[in-house]
Amino acid sequence: MLEVVKLSVSQARQTKNKTTPTGASVEQFLNALENPVRQHDCRTVMDIMATETGEAPMMWGPSIIGFGSCHYAYQSGREGEMPLTGVSPRKQSLVLYIMPGFAGCAELLERLGKHKTGKSCLYINKLGDVNNDVLRQLIRESVRTMRAKYETR
Repeated sequence: MLEVVKLSVSQARQTKNKTTPTGASVEQFLNALENPVRQHDCRTVMDIMATETGEAPMMWGPSIIGFGSCHYAYQSGREGEMPLTGVSPRKQSLVLYIMPGFAGCAELLERLGKHKTGKSCLYINKLGDVNNDVLRQLIRESVRTMRAKYETR
């Protein structure tokens, strides 16, 4: 049986975000990847994200390579930092974090190629399955939206 726990506003503010910058080496993380195609694809996406954000990559949590940082604050009182955009080379797919989500992106997603989406996640099996120019445009729009909406650092 699940127990429902309600947090007060002050408790919500005190809840720690699990995904924070770690200071771990991005290069060591990438070099430890067993799948050479996933490693290559991740490095290619990282190049795009670095160009579009003007930021260096950094590890956020154990498996997300994030670019830039922005501060968020919800009405609940919860606040914290999150990357402007990021990528994670998971076993099943390459996950790109398109932080504002995909509202208004239907035309780009139609042209992108083979992919799946979650709330803010873009799942790509391999980079050869998608149009890299469209992917770059999607990342660019995402970063622009994040910078307009949140205080960035």
